[in-house]
Amino acid sequence: MQANKQKLARRLKILEGQVRGIQNMVEKNAYCIDIITQTSAIKQGLSNIEDALMEGHLGHCLLDQIKKGRTDKATREILKVYQLKRK
Repeated sequence: MQANKQKLARRLKILEGQVRGIQNMVEKNAYCIDIITQTSAIKQGLSNIEDALMEGHLGHCLLDQIKKGRTDKATREILKVYQLKRK
């Protein structure tokens, strides 16, 4: 879990730097397509982080709930994850 947390924190720091880079590009009137390319990269990066978090939640937290007999709660959370991912 700790290694995964460190990877996610590193990815978020990278994204933070990319957002700052886009701010700089906007301030310097960079070419629109170049800015859009960077925003697309950030969206993909966030999606990757979301996938990793969901995988961890489904693989650990929900399994623990099922093992403890909390299947109703686990089912609700699975449906919520599914709905969030579809957005």
